[in-house]
Amino acid sequence: MSAIEDVVRELSRLPGIGPKTATRLVHQLMRGPGEDTLRLARALDSLAERVRPCEECGNFGEEDLCAICRDPRRDLSVLCVVEGAFEVGSIERTGQFRGRFHVLGGRLSPLDGIGPEELNVHGLLERIRGAEGRVREVILATSPSVEGEATAVYLEGEIRPLGPRVTRLARGIPMGSDLEYVDGSTIVEALAGRREM
Repeated sequence: MSAIEDVVRELSRLPGIGPKTATRLVHQLMRGPGEDTLRLARALDSLAERVRPCEECGNFGEEDLCAICRDPRRDLSVLCVVEGAFEVGSIERTGQFRGRFHVLGGRLSPLDGIGPEELNVHGLLERIRGAEGRVREVILATSPSVEGEATAVYLEGEIRPLGPRVTRLARGIPMGSDLEYVDGSTIVEALAGRREM
């Protein structure tokens, strides 16, 4: 297999990148200066060598504890549970959440053989137990998909007996959307989550 085919195959394994896009990316790299390709290779090598999951929450960082878990200003009483580390960044960019996170590493999907044992559920429950009542709220920020909802329902059943309040992110109609183009399940969620004006 040629070097180009090898890189195309590896890039195609990334989510959202098919063989066609991977081929375009490789050709773009090859059109540019060789230093650009080497810089990318060094950055990927550094990523593989230095970045690892946080021992406490599962987010990515370069130390045993990620920057969020090391931050003494974070509110220890609120824990936001997300499916992947990508969602941590999305929530952090809003600047509105000051609690801690817990990364599950996916969502329940029995058809794909992903049960609670394949996710970081045990770590979540141990964190709540180990906090000895200091965790007062757990926000379930799983996706609104069938698997995400099933994961939230499962987690709620496991967390509630431990004492914290269990909440779910609100769902609704995105700003700027036309109601006629919004799917039915989003409208149902928006109606259920309506609030006083």
